Amino acid sequence: MHVLITGADGFVGAALVRRLLQVPPEGAGQGGARRLTLVDRHFRQGPPGPEHRQYTGSFADPALLQCLADDPPQQVFHLASMPGALAEREPEVGIQANLLATVHLLEHLAGLTRQGRTPPPRVVLASSVAVYGALGAGPVTEQQLPQPELSYGAHKWMSELLLADFSRRGELDGCSLRLPGIVARPAAESGHGSAFMSQIFHALREGRSYECPVSPEASAWWMSLDCCLDNLLHAASLSASAMPASRCWQLPVLSLPVTRVIEATAQHLGRPAAALIHHRPDSRIEALFGRQPPLLTPLAEAAGFVHDGSVQGLVARVLAADF
Repeated sequence: MHVLITGADGFVGAALVRRLLQVPPEGAGQGGARRLTLVDRHFRQGPPGPEHRQYTGSFADPALLQCLADDPPQQVFHLASMPGALAEREPEVGIQANLLATVHLLEHLAGLTRQGRTPPPRVVLASSVAVYGALGAGPVTEQQLPQPELSYGAHKWMSELLLADFSRRGELDGCSLRLPGIVARPAAESGHGSAFMSQIFHALREGRSYECPVSPEASAWWMSLDCCLDNLLHAASLSASAMPASRCWQLPVLSLPVTRVIEATAQHLGRPAAALIHHRPDSRIEALFGRQPPLLTPLAEAAGFVHDGSVQGLVARVLAADF
């Protein structure tokens, strides 16, 4: 099986590559191993084996698209994007990275199906809860109407709609997953408005102080990296008949106050949370990332998507990972 991963050297992408190399495809017999084509702007090391390929550059570069035409992928994990806060500061770069390049990639893959070169590939798009914008205090359901307040969220929503339309036409077999804050991202990643969700884990594990830009009672939607990988791979394995008409899934999350995550992490590590985490709320960050109400996802859970189970489970999985 040929698998294309964009953003393959990023936080989620690199972890997905490691997971795919460890786990054989379901039902794979002789010759059923995965061949990976990995795409990113840069790579910290070479390809994981001679049967795998790396491409350094944009996932919409003509040279890469020609390679995909010669050897079409059966699965695509489209993870590459520019973080939301950075896309707001650099809107021209943001729309190119988060929307226009995605249009080129999806159109090219759909074109291969139209030309009869390949059956429709399963495309898993990493979307975001940023599509919703600011939310009220009441519970959010899977029927929540997107009203993005960041360009990043608007680009993700448009990409969801495009993927669903290609799937309706039978040219792609896609699904979009609206991801929450995935923790703990590398400490150096500062382009995410939700970066505080990861920074508190880094600060507590390292025993250093951190000025948190949301209040203790701020509530966010949380998911560990391992849980995110479980859901990505589950999405890749779902039958087309199990997909909703929208081809979009709101993933289950843990909806937790920031202070509860801090306390559980400090308890796990034996650190004095009050002495290390200091709150200095930023009203814009709190409005967008710290006022997320309970999220109800019965359809996604019935389809087999999962969250981390408990705050203790979340903390244990995060701290067990290699930051």
